[in-house]
This record gives sequence, C-alpha cells and structure tokens, in this order.
Amino acid sequence: MALTLTDVTLTYPDGAGRLTALDQVNLHVPGGTIAAVTGPSGSGKSSLLAVAATLIRPDSGTVVLETDSGTTDLATLSRRAAATARRTSMGIVFQQANLIPSLTAIEQLEVTAHLGGPKRASRSETSTRAQELIAAVGLTEHAHKRPAQLSGGQRQRVNIARALMNNPALLVVDEPTSALDSERGAAIIDLITTIARTHQAATILVTHAPTHLHRMDAVYRMTDGHLTSIGVPTPA
Repeated sequence: MALTLTDVTLTYPDGAGRLTALDQVNLHVPGGTIAAVTGPSGSGKSSLLAVAATLIRPDSGTVVLETDSGTTDLATLSRRAAATARRTSMGIVFQQANLIPSLTAIEQLEVTAHLGGPKRASRSETSTRAQELIAAVGLTEHAHKRPAQLSGGQRQRVNIARALMNNPALLVVDEPTSALDSERGAAIIDLITTIARTHQAATILVTHAPTHLHRMDAVYRMTDGHLTSIGVPTPA
C-alpha cells in the first residue's frame, strides 16, 4: 500500500486569472508510514488533503493509490468512482468529529461499514470489528454513549476508529488535535501513529503542532503551494 503524488498542480479561479494552490507537488507515502505536512494558513495544506482524498480533482499530475486490489490514479476517477474509493479505500479524519448525534459510539462505526461498498461484511463481522476498534481507541466502557455524553477527546477517538472501519489503504488526517488540550492532543497523536502503523495505512497528517513532529516518519512544509521535505526533528 502506498500513495504517490507526482507533479500535482491545482488552481482556483481568482478574478480574471487563476490562483495556484498546489504547484507541481510530489509526495510519496508508503503504507504504514505517516507524512506530516505543516505550513501557514492558506499555504495549500487543505488543498493537498482534498486532492489526496478525491474531494477535488487537480488540474494536472497523478495521484496514485496502491492497494491490495491494484493501482489507481485517483485524479482520473469520475465523481461516482471517487465516492466509492473514499468509502472503500480511505479513512478521513476531519478537525471536528462530525458524529451523528443520535447514534452511540459503536453505532457510528457500524453505519460506516454498511456504507462501505458492495463487499459488505455480515452483521456479526461488522459488530466484531467495531468492538475491536472501539477497544483499540480505549473506549470500550463508552461504546454505548452518544456524542453528547463524550468528551472532545473521546469524540475524536470515535472519529479515528470510524475512519478505520473499512480497512483503508489511505488515511487522511486534518488537524486532529486543534480542539484539544496538549495532554489529550498527545494521546490522539499516539493513537494515530500506533493505528496507522498497525493497519499499514499510508497516512497524511496536517498539523500546526510542532511538538508532535518527531513522532512522524517524514515531515514536509507547504509554502505558497510548494511542498518541501524538511526532515523529522529530534525530540525536545
């Protein structure tokens, strides 16, 4: 499993011209590794995640995802095929958990499995996997609580478990600690690094928190649409 972006360029309309959000970006993320992307607001980080997650099609370049089923250039997919790829091959963790208020923690995962595409698991298999992931994020005792009964850190843990429900080859994570204090943020980073490596998912993580960068496998900086490798810092 791996994700490879080659010469990816993305522009947006800007008055009479075009604004370049991504300028010939190259990135390779092998399965089981985490690439962190930092940089100022407006530098192109969110655009990079959107392209990797097939939410936006780039103007040019390739976005190749290697899975157990084969190799796909995500940049060439139709909207319907892209939606299928997101359900079956990707896990997306947004800044906010965006959980369904009426569902318990474990039901959030089970619903995701039912939306996962044509190869649906049996109800018992789905239930077993959901329980395993809830346990993996340390929420077994809270499995039957609804979002309003969970703390912010607990909701984000459910969010991460939900993203892993369909065994994604690609995990896309956007500022997972932005709404958390430093202790809970560190726990979330610990969880993401452990799970990404255990499940061999190629992971892109956007963060503004430099204290976590030494935990990553590779660190990049985005500036005005240009992506540059800056190396993994040593722990403070």
